Order: sequence, then structure tokens, then C-alpha cells
Amino acid sequence: MPAALLALAISAFGIGTTEFVIIGLLPEVAADFGVSIPSAGLLISGYALGVVVGAPVLTALASRVPRKTVLVGLMVLFIAGNVVSALAPAYGLLMTGRVVAALSHGAFFGVGAVVAASLVAPNKQAGAIAMMFTGLTVANVLGVPAGTALGQALGWRSTFWAVSALGVIGLIGILALVPVQSTTKSAGLRSELAVFRRPQVWLALAMTALGFAGVFASFTYIAPMMTEVAGFTPGAVTWLLVLFGAGLFAGNLLGGKAADRALMPSLYVILAVLAAVLVVFVFTAHAQLPAAITIAVFGAAGFATVAPLQARVMNKAEGAPAMASAANIAAFNLGNAAGAWLGGKAIDAGLGYTAPNWIGAGLALAGLLVAVISGMLDSGRRKARRAELAPAA
Repeated sequence: MPAALLALAISAFGIGTTEFVIIGLLPEVAADFGVSIPSAGLLISGYALGVVVGAPVLTALASRVPRKTVLVGLMVLFIAGNVVSALAPAYGLLMTGRVVAALSHGAFFGVGAVVAASLVAPNKQAGAIAMMFTGLTVANVLGVPAGTALGQALGWRSTFWAVSALGVIGLIGILALVPVQSTTKSAGLRSELAVFRRPQVWLALAMTALGFAGVFASFTYIAPMMTEVAGFTPGAVTWLLVLFGAGLFAGNLLGGKAADRALMPSLYVILAVLAAVLVVFVFTAHAQLPAAITIAVFGAAGFATVAPLQARVMNKAEGAPAMASAANIAAFNLGNAAGAWLGGKAIDAGLGYTAPNWIGAGLALAGLLVAVISGMLDSGRRKARRAELAPAA
């Protein structure tokens, strides 16, 4: 494994931790600033909006800048946002810090995926992308629980100081280990934007949005599902989330390896398995042991999609992958928001806490349908090319 992948993974760990750790610190933040829990919850929405906006905008602005320089600048922005959050004397400034940190998120994973793929042979690129995203999965397994515990013990500001320190470590790693890539390897803004004329790029983005909407339709409501349906105590939810995170870690690595062997067949299988697991979850959610097992499998199936989906959009944006790669990170976050909204609508309609699993399964199947259509277009193009090259009778 190239040492540069380790630096990217450490940075991804810090970014993943700061994205989700606020969930466990909402009561402390709300009490400190005298705001309601729903108002504090907007810190999560504000971060997501920063990711969606920052991914394409910052990638576009940096289209002619060497990718190592871009990564360094993004980590400096990330550190600055978390320092602002740690020092924030008022809720508004904390929101500002969250958004500033989020602006770096999408562009970092977008550009970082391109850099990770460039460090290895073509037949190992999905695995390299998965290795970088391992930092994100470990953040869910270790970073978020540890950051929550730290914030509850020493105050929520201590968590943001710790995340800032992680950002500094990642920055040093990038400076020391990531090789310089000349600006000639960047296609420029016009070429980067031109890839969005390709239907296959849009199909790849649609796969991402639908697939992860399926994941978050269910995952967003995992706590009430486990306490109100499965009968777990609220305190057990933390350990169930660790179990889910362990599944994420395993699924991420397995998905990357599978995609390196056969990208589209892997996506077909993973999306189908994700849909099937969510259907099964409707029934296993009613008993504790089956529910716990399903949560781990759900995490594995959900995150096994990440590296293949990222590799697919980069393949279809060949020649100018950075903008499309960043747009795919935005698609992940749009899927997160849409899935959570649709799952909430199902609960509000009185369909029960397991209803989001049905919604998630339907969204995963929609993603599978888009993947099949995309694969059929590939097949048709290959057949047409073979016909063109065939000698005349």
C-alpha cells in the first residue's frame, strides 16, 4: 500500500469524525447556547449543505491547481472550520465553523479519490479508493463514539479541538507523503464540466444518490427502530452503532476488492443484496439478536457500494475525473438527505418505525435499475464497436 494512501485515510478519518460526532453532542450544544434540540440539529443540515455546495464549487476553482496543493488547502480549510467551532462564542459562529469545515469535505473526497486511484495500477484503483474511504468507516466505528465520550466528559469544545488536531496530522501526512502531480494532469475547468454532457456520468450519479438514499432511509431512524420495535435500551444503541460501523469497515474493503475484479457485476450484486437486507430488516427488527445481526450486514452492504460507485463515475468521466468525482460526493449527501426525508414521511404517515426499511429497499432497487440500464448501454456500445471493427464479408 502506498504510504500516501495512509495520509489520505487519516485525513478522511478526521473529516468523517467531525461530520457525525455532533449527533451525540446535541444536548450539550443546545444547553450551552440556550437553543432547542431541533435548532442544534440544524448544525447537521448546515454541514450537509456545505458539502453539497463545496464539492463542485471548490473543485471548479482549483481545476488548474496541482492536486497535492488542492488537498493541502482543503485540509487547512477543514482545520480552520473546526478551530472556529471550538472557539465559537455563539450558535451562529458555531454554524459558520461547521459550514466552513464542510466546504472542504466533498472536494477532499472527490480530489482525494482521483489521487488515490493515480497511486496504483488501473486494476487496483477501486481498492485504493476503498482504502482512502477506510478512514471514513473507522471514523464511524471509533472516531464518533470516542469524540462523543470526550465531549461529554470534557465539554463539546474539546471534541472540536481533538478533530482539529487530527486535521493537522492529516495535513502533515499529505505534505510529507503525497507526491506532487503537475498541473498538466489537470484537465481544466472547461474539460471537467464537459464530462457532464455524457449520459453515463449522470447515470452513475443517479446510482449513487438512489443507493445511498436507500441506506439513509433506514439508518436515520435506527435508534427508534431498535428501542421501540426491537426493545433495546437507549444505552444499547451506541453499541449497535458500533456494530453497524464494523459492518461499514468490512463492506468498504470487500466492495473495493470486488469492484477491481468486475465493477458493474459487483454493483448489481451489492445493490440487490442491499435491497434484500432492508426487506429482511422489516421482519428481524422485531427481535433483538436477529436485529443486531441484520444491522451488521446492513452496514456491510450499504458501504460496499461506496468504492464501486466512486470508481464508476470516475471511469465514465475519464480524462477529466475531478469534478465528476466531487459531484459524486455531493450525490452521496443528496441521497442521505432524500432518504432521511422519505423515511420520515413514512413514519409520519403512521406506517411504523420499520416502514423506512421498505422505502430504503425500493430506493436500492431503483439504483439497481439505473445500474442495469447503464450496463446495457455499455454492452450496446461494445457490440457496435465490434461491428465497426469487423472485416467486411
